[in-house]
Amino acid sequence: MTLHDDAVLVLKSYEDQEELRQAYLDHLAGHPDGTWKSCTSGHVTASALVIDPPRGRVLLTLHRKLQMWLQMGGHCEPDDATLAAAALREATEESGIPGLTLLSGGPVRLDRHPIPDPCTQHLDVQYATLAPGKTEAAISDESLDLRWFTYDEVAQVADASVVRLVEATRARL
Repeated sequence: MTLHDDAVLVLKSYEDQEELRQAYLDHLAGHPDGTWKSCTSGHVTASALVIDPPRGRVLLTLHRKLQMWLQMGGHCEPDDATLAAAALREATEESGIPGLTLLSGGPVRLDRHPIPDPCTQHLDVQYATLAPGKTEAAISDESLDLRWFTYDEVAQVADASVVRLVEATRARL
């Protein structure tokens, strides 16, 4: 099975955000390369919110290029067998935290957002990961900063898409 096939299966089984979910499926149906950065009409990305429920907090990264507090995530790579694996890889690489585990139940949300040329949009499939106890985060080259925020602090530092991801993740816990 290819990553493209996995993305289609994941999206077909996702039961929320019907209109946006269908837009993702339509995009993938028309673009066999729709999971790769080279697809300039838009491509699927995978991200994951790192959450620490016992301490009531989430880990956000201050993205180097965008200068925004975001969840971990990015482009799919050839070694990624599934979207879930891509999201977990991105979260581990960008947080520096070994032993993250995906929250069960598949993606938490979808978020489509415009990006600068040459591509037009990211079709982000958003997961959540649970941080192991006594977690030490380490800033990656892609980040300007990495910081834990309480659930209530997220709305003060991040945009509405991150706030919605935190809310949806908390609802699933």
